[in-house]
Amino acid sequence: MCNRIRKQSVRNIGIMVLLIVTISLTIIQSQQEKMINTNVESVSTKKIEWGIKRNDNHEQPDVGSENRKVLEKNNGITLGSKESKAIYLTFDEGYEAGYTTQILKILKENDVKATFFLTAHYINTQEELVKQMIEEGHIIGNHTVNHKSMPSLTAEEIKKEVMDLHQSVYEKFGYEMKYIRPPKGEFSEKSIQVTNSLGYKTVMWSFAYEDWDEEKQPNENKAKEKILNNLHNGEIMLLHGNSKTNTHVLDSVIKEAKNMGYEFKSLDDFK
Repeated sequence: MCNRIRKQSVRNIGIMVLLIVTISLTIIQSQQEKMINTNVESVSTKKIEWGIKRNDNHEQPDVGSENRKVLEKNNGITLGSKESKAIYLTFDEGYEAGYTTQILKILKENDVKATFFLTAHYINTQEELVKQMIEEGHIIGNHTVNHKSMPSLTAEEIKKEVMDLHQSVYEKFGYEMKYIRPPKGEFSEKSIQVTNSLGYKTVMWSFAYEDWDEEKQPNENKAKEKILNNLHNGEIMLLHGNSKTNTHVLDSVIKEAKNMGYEFKSLDDFK
């Protein structure tokens, strides 16, 4: 009889401890969310539209001192070391235009790992290609669900745009994303702090060109010349995966860049 009472008492104590721990964790989580919301509400909501002023002499470009300051203060990246001939190749893809299979083939043949920033539409319609990207060692980055300009969204809307896609990728592929590229190259100090609170590092770029319009594809020779003339140390290169021109010049761009002494590296090795 005494043993049963003791066992019941121990069981009751265990239940009470579990309830106390659960309630405590809930309170802590609530307080953390309030702190995050309070912090992001107190910072600037001014929209930053990313842009670069190119150098054609293989020097790092001017990305805007104030914009870069805001980005890097909040743990974002756009340029690597001036001393390292490293290039970090990235692609933005909102939808599949029929070129990614060839792009992946070229990357594999040249032993280059890239980062693909994808929207929900791409994730939901191109599961086999996304799976191939992951299996071949490329990085999948978050380009949000609907490709909306984040400075125009509330903190809760940003969280939904980011985390709905995060959860979808995790459920489909068992892959956890950690890099984000703000749609349209637009962010604010507030939006970047919200994405930081979700565990994401913001990745901008130090080279891009007008390659995204399928109806106005750039001349291949001129595009290749522009890309090669603007190679620079620590470059984060942005190309769009829906570009026929990019697909046709990619192999020769990679080979010539390597001949010039540049090394293509993964964002995971960024420095």
